[in-house]
Amino acid sequence: MEASYDPEQNPPLHAPLLDRSSPRTRRFAAIFACLVSLLLLLALILNQAQQPFEKVQPRGVGEGVSAKSNPSLLNQVPFNWTNAMFSWQRSAYHFQPQKNWMNDPNGPLYHKGWYHLFYQYNPYSAIWGNITWGHAVSRDLIHWLYLPLALVPDHWYDIKGVWTGSATILPDGQIIMLYTGETNESVQVQNLAYPANVSDPLLLHWLKYPGNPVMVPPPGVKPDDFRDPTTAWLGPDGTWRLTMGSKFDTTIGISLVYHTTNFRDYELLDGVLHAVPGTGMWECVDFYPVAINGSVALDTSSLGPGIKHVLKASLDNTKVDHYAIGTYDPITDKWTPDNPEEDVGIGLKVDYGRYYASKTFFDQHKQRRVLWGWINETDTETADLKKGWASLQTIPRTVLYDNKTGTNLLQWPVEEVESLRLNSTMFKEVLVEPGSVVPLDIGTTTQLDILAEFEIEPLIPSTTNEIDDCGDGAVDRSTYGPFGLLVIADASLSELTPIYFRPLNASDGSLKTYFCTDETRSSKASDVFKQVYGGKVPVLDDENYNMRVLVDHSIVESFAQGGRTVISSRIYPTEAIYGAARLFLFNNATGVNVKATLKIWELNSAFIRPFPFERDSV
Repeated sequence: MEASYDPEQNPPLHAPLLDRSSPRTRRFAAIFACLVSLLLLLALILNQAQQPFEKVQPRGVGEGVSAKSNPSLLNQVPFNWTNAMFSWQRSAYHFQPQKNWMNDPNGPLYHKGWYHLFYQYNPYSAIWGNITWGHAVSRDLIHWLYLPLALVPDHWYDIKGVWTGSATILPDGQIIMLYTGETNESVQVQNLAYPANVSDPLLLHWLKYPGNPVMVPPPGVKPDDFRDPTTAWLGPDGTWRLTMGSKFDTTIGISLVYHTTNFRDYELLDGVLHAVPGTGMWECVDFYPVAINGSVALDTSSLGPGIKHVLKASLDNTKVDHYAIGTYDPITDKWTPDNPEEDVGIGLKVDYGRYYASKTFFDQHKQRRVLWGWINETDTETADLKKGWASLQTIPRTVLYDNKTGTNLLQWPVEEVESLRLNSTMFKEVLVEPGSVVPLDIGTTTQLDILAEFEIEPLIPSTTNEIDDCGDGAVDRSTYGPFGLLVIADASLSELTPIYFRPLNASDGSLKTYFCTDETRSSKASDVFKQVYGGKVPVLDDENYNMRVLVDHSIVESFAQGGRTVISSRIYPTEAIYGAARLFLFNNATGVNVKATLKIWELNSAFIRPFPFERDSV
């Protein structure tokens, strides 16, 4: 079903989203807020003077891996969450386990008609620990079926955790899985596993190589700074290469390179694939080729003219995934960024929101590179234990080189997500005046696929001071923005999450644009981490502003300008849930009208469930 927009049924509102008060009023409010804050701080100090304060270390740090919790929230007064609120938070079409904790995606691959996803998993609790490899399969990357555990910590070389790893498919069809294990003496080592029966489409049983570990920390690398091997690629000399993350001298992030001919014996090369001072420990490194002209992806071993290479690292210090595009020399095994000012860790982000530990694989079935990313919770461990689950994976994304800009990648949801689309609603050239909010009456708004295009119509130039980047959120007004969508909002706008463009005047007279998500008013709960996310997005002269937004209960994935900039958000509303959730357009610019054209689909559930072994086929 497709419906049209009726402006008489959806009049624009001047709503409390917009900071339309006078400067004097705002100054008074700010002074009052400061006084209240000082009183609250004094009360907190007096309270803590009577009660001993225990600093909680983030879970996982002691084991030499990333923090797996939000320590800043552990001492917050818990919100009175209800089971109905917790039930609403669980996603409908994003992959997550039936219960318990999940983190990094591991070893994704396509084999005999099935996509396989392995993932870091705690079989016993909704908080990090007991790390094992969970396993699921899908025909289409959307409708997943849970399988039994693939790899469990049961040998001295992985008894403290079967950590992140990658799959390599050899030319003869054999599957090689390399993964990091933590030994009984807390040393990170690299181990080899392979299917017990490679002719099994489900790859249900895995064997660990009797000679494990196949790699141990080399001289100069600390025992807990050596992890996460990549998919291997074949060099021009017929030798396989792989890289993994580490650091040197505490602050220099590095990617080590190993050669192998049989995946049992490895030679560490002198030097590194690449290093960036000041970025700290690199983990979950990824390295793959992209074609500078073309609409299909490349096998990981592809080399030659017309090819760039992407180097990506997850920075342990900041919990952010960064990437850069550059040139790889397969003779020296060195990689050089195209733009040193936007090198790995100091420039482009894979995702500007809540996102980490991403990994790609080459899908030989559809000739595409598919990107996975882990989205963790931003509430407390106490809440996760009550829910009985924590974390999820993004919708798989295709990755291509952006040959229009030549400076970045394009990420886009895999086409199969469109199979979930149900009824649609079309809105054409909806006028959104400065300082207004326009409701979009589409019914249920907790599972959506939104395509939106915005055209700005200049009015009288404004003298508003331009605040760079995303500012303090959607209330920071400038001449040309912010404007965009309010998702998972209640009717009174007491809870809302703005997703918006913020064009700003550059020194040369052009516009530079930021794409942002403001979570600061996404929930009334105090024990939820909320912030403003965003980054620059190129908008070319012949382009209107466009975004695609996937809404799935507590996760929102937003793609600007065809996927040049992407933001993933976790939101935990207390009132804007179930039938109370609404969708709005907004324009908080001071100097432009905005015309918006949208097509919005309600999305079905993916009905993720255990594999039906009692049936002959699926």
